[in-house]
Amino acid sequence: MKKIYLVLALGVLALGVSALLSSCNSDSKKAQTELPPLKIGAMSSLDYLPYVIAERMGYTDSIGLQLEIVKFFSANDRDAAFRSGQLDGTIIDYTGAAIQHAAGLPLAIVVKHDGYFEIMARPKITEMSQLRGRKVAVSRNTVIEYATDKMLEASGLEVSEIEKPEVNKIPLRMEMMLSDNIDASVFPDPFITISKQNGCNSLSSTRDLGLSLTGTMFTEKALTEKGESIKALLVAYNRGVDYIKSHTIEELREVLVKDAGVPQDLVQHIVLPNYVYAELPSEKEITETLEWLKHKNLVPVGYSGEGLISGDYLPN
Repeated sequence: MKKIYLVLALGVLALGVSALLSSCNSDSKKAQTELPPLKIGAMSSLDYLPYVIAERMGYTDSIGLQLEIVKFFSANDRDAAFRSGQLDGTIIDYTGAAIQHAAGLPLAIVVKHDGYFEIMARPKITEMSQLRGRKVAVSRNTVIEYATDKMLEASGLEVSEIEKPEVNKIPLRMEMMLSDNIDASVFPDPFITISKQNGCNSLSSTRDLGLSLTGTMFTEKALTEKGESIKALLVAYNRGVDYIKSHTIEELREVLVKDAGVPQDLVQHIVLPNYVYAELPSEKEITETLEWLKHKNLVPVGYSGEGLISGDYLPN
């Protein structure tokens, strides 16, 4: 009789454990589907490396977030996809975000990024003062021109002291510099490293000036309907930052080549940004961006930038 009771008891216990495990699995599956998926746009750069790492290492999956990173090779295509609602968010410079926001597109920047820009010059030019009277190519009314003006200003040069021919495509600007058709231009990596390997000189860097120029923005619709997903994304972003800081360049080779566009033979020469945990752009960075845009008549004089930045989604 005791054996029968023992068997029955064990059977009930087994059923209970089975039900508990089933409940846990159900809750786990539910957690995996509770967060709405996110789709963000990006162009090859070092800015979004923490996102890529977070997705590749399963950090997003572990918190129930389905993340899709859509790669673009044209800023115009990226922005068109964002405006048409094909993307929830995108990595963009503050100038581009402010122009769209001032034009009435409901959006907000939720995190800044740590990528940097440098003024690269052909081999015979070794310091900023030598740019007087020279041709410094820009992509007009973009972060490239803004970064150019900020670095000129920091070195004591007036914008009026240089020529600024417009050359929109980064590879073409680099090719023109290497062939001495222009004297200098501003580049992000991996074009900084490629230029250096071809004998060009770095004259100034936004990193040295402590300037952040890019961030991730989301549509108002995404902010409203997918707020918890965005919060989860930034938690995963921080884990990506931890991973990058604890691994060597060589260990990051695959992601640098595939996602950041770094040539295989230049990976060891790349200088990674000083990645930090998710935080907002500083008030000074946004204020100076808006002042420049107003001076260029790219946003209305009365535009204050209210609502352009949102800190509601940063991890606690």
